[in-house]
Amino acid sequence: MSDIPLPLFSELNLSPALLKVIKEIGYETPSPIQAATIPLLLDNRDVLGQAQTGTGKTAAFALPILSRIDIKQHTPQALVLAPTRELAIQVAEAFQTYAAHIKDFHVLPIYGGQSYGPQLSALRRGVHVVVGTPGRVIDHLDKGSLDLSKLKTLVLDEADEMLRMGFIDDVEQILQKTPATRQTALFSATMPSAIKRIAKTYLREPAEVTVAAKTGTADNIRQRYWMVSGMQKLDALTRILEAEPFDGMIIFARTKLGTEELAGKLNARGFAATAINGDMQQAQRERTIQQL
Repeated sequence: MSDIPLPLFSELNLSPALLKVIKEIGYETPSPIQAATIPLLLDNRDVLGQAQTGTGKTAAFALPILSRIDIKQHTPQALVLAPTRELAIQVAEAFQTYAAHIKDFHVLPIYGGQSYGPQLSALRRGVHVVVGTPGRVIDHLDKGSLDLSKLKTLVLDEADEMLRMGFIDDVEQILQKTPATRQTALFSATMPSAIKRIAKTYLREPAEVTVAAKTGTADNIRQRYWMVSGMQKLDALTRILEAEPFDGMIIFARTKLGTEELAGKLNARGFAATAINGDMQQAQRERTIQQL
């Protein structure tokens, strides 16, 4: 795809309201996955996309969904399933940004960890797009508070991550409760056999789009790794902190609880450490970083 000149956003048949906000945001030409995916989704095709984070896939599905939205229909027209609350919030915020010139548009993120009250109230008022984690979406379906009977488009975002986190059964349960006429877009960084089975079972003759992320390591960065068992990770990390000169260090953990546990253990070993995770407000994160 990189050898083919990319079209302009104005050539992708998006609505005037979206072209206006795209210009205001400063987008010039679509990314490869946007250029490939937007026309397919606008043409009501199912899409199987292999793309990593950072390739622009949120706009690739959000823009065509918004371009076809019926603002007068207040039951959800699109559902985006995401593996984490952080991604659900991020995707919902993107929809809100792109819909800046679509009057009376409503998007709702639904996820665990937030009380049901605000979500139920918003659903009763009416929303056009729902972005949710599988578990909380099923909760609302079981309660009868989420009506998917008029759903037009279903997006599975980061499907392999939902598989890794054990959500695939929930995803299939949701798929089975949506109209057979829906359009489905599945995006995944990798294509393990379980994801391929989902695609084969629930997507109708999907167009396949594959875009590799253009990532690399700067020449002045040296990368090293050590293979250690889970029981040895803390001791190995402690040894690195003791042996390597550094002014500051960022350590990534798999879960929010993991960040807090690791920060506590490092503090107990005499290192100044603090956890930063999605449970913290942005302002709190910034203050924490400044205090380090």
